[in-house]
Amino acid sequence: MVFQCQRDSWARQFITKVVSCRAAELRPEGGGEPVRGFQVVLEDTILFPEGGGQPDDRGLIGDVPVLRVTRRGPEAVHFVPAALEPGTEVLLSLDWERRFDHMQQHSGQHLVTAIADQMFGFKTTSWELGRQRSVIELDTPSMTAQQIDALERSVNEKIRARIPVTVRELPADDPEIETVRSRGLPDDHAGPVRVVDIEGVDSNMCCGTHVSNLSDLQVIKLLGTEKGKKNKTNLVFLAGNRVLKAMEQSHSTEKALTSLLKNGPGEHVEAVKRLQSSVKLLQKNNLNLLRDMAVLIARDFKSKPAQSQLLVLHRKEGDSEFMNIIANEIGTEETLLFLTVGDEKEAGLFLLAGPVEAVENLGPRVAELLGGKGAGKRGRFQGKATQMSRRGEAQALLQEFISRRSPEA
Repeated sequence: MVFQCQRDSWARQFITKVVSCRAAELRPEGGGEPVRGFQVVLEDTILFPEGGGQPDDRGLIGDVPVLRVTRRGPEAVHFVPAALEPGTEVLLSLDWERRFDHMQQHSGQHLVTAIADQMFGFKTTSWELGRQRSVIELDTPSMTAQQIDALERSVNEKIRARIPVTVRELPADDPEIETVRSRGLPDDHAGPVRVVDIEGVDSNMCCGTHVSNLSDLQVIKLLGTEKGKKNKTNLVFLAGNRVLKAMEQSHSTEKALTSLLKNGPGEHVEAVKRLQSSVKLLQKNNLNLLRDMAVLIARDFKSKPAQSQLLVLHRKEGDSEFMNIIANEIGTEETLLFLTVGDEKEAGLFLLAGPVEAVENLGPRVAELLGGKGAGKRGRFQGKATQMSRRGEAQALLQEFISRRSPEA
């Protein structure tokens, strides 16, 4: 179960033959409808099948894109959108940027895991190579900031020391296997066992692809820790090109903030704090104005000689309190109120208030018309609406109810 990608992690192209091809479906990683295609097995491959915490590679078989690579016993199965004829000689091409990123993160994990164990006795219980960042789960309830700083300094010293990284293949019954770090072999493992050695630092059983020298990692940045499972700590890190990309993104953000805030990077935090205070004050003043406006709207309605049996009101700005103040001021024993706030054509909030029996009957129907959900009691039904553009239909429903109830009708 050793493929060409594991014998030579740096190979970018490789000629091989198609062994088998059968129709299959692939479920997208983000969910959705299955994709129809074919599962292709090759004599050998430079496309790594997912395993050992490392995601699979991408690339081409000829000009056919490989959408997924998985391991099935001793075989690597390539999912492709077009059929390939068994026996055909094909050229494999590797998505090198994705592969090298995975090599940097995976070798970086080995290094961080080994040094964390040596310095503090923190054992690695699992790890995840994510799309944006990688996470190592350590068997410790916490790490101090001082420990994180010391660990980061130590791993980067090893990188600057240009320590070689080598891969050995040992027979499955070799007693030396018992001396290397491992979380165990898969149940369907077959063939020799791969051991990844960081000279003088670590020996670890692993199926993944790795750099050949720690200098290939460039740099490792520990981003801090997060609470893990019971009594565990998740250590978040970036290695190699991901650090450079993160720096580029941070610098772009810093430039944009400098332009918006009209001050230097060192003053950004204080400037944002001042803006937050201003926004909070404005929000408080706005809420007070909305409350005053709600009272005035209600008093204006009540001051009219002939009050309508139905009051319909919509405002873009407002909240549930705004609507409830209006309902409280007017009273809902006789009048049916249909109040809404939010964008005319998008989502928002609604309140139906009035005689208890009418609201119990009409509330769920109004919510359904507005594409929303709600609940109510004692003559009020309120909730969220996703289709505020259908307010007219809801109003027509209420008007029809009023007309049927009217003595003149």
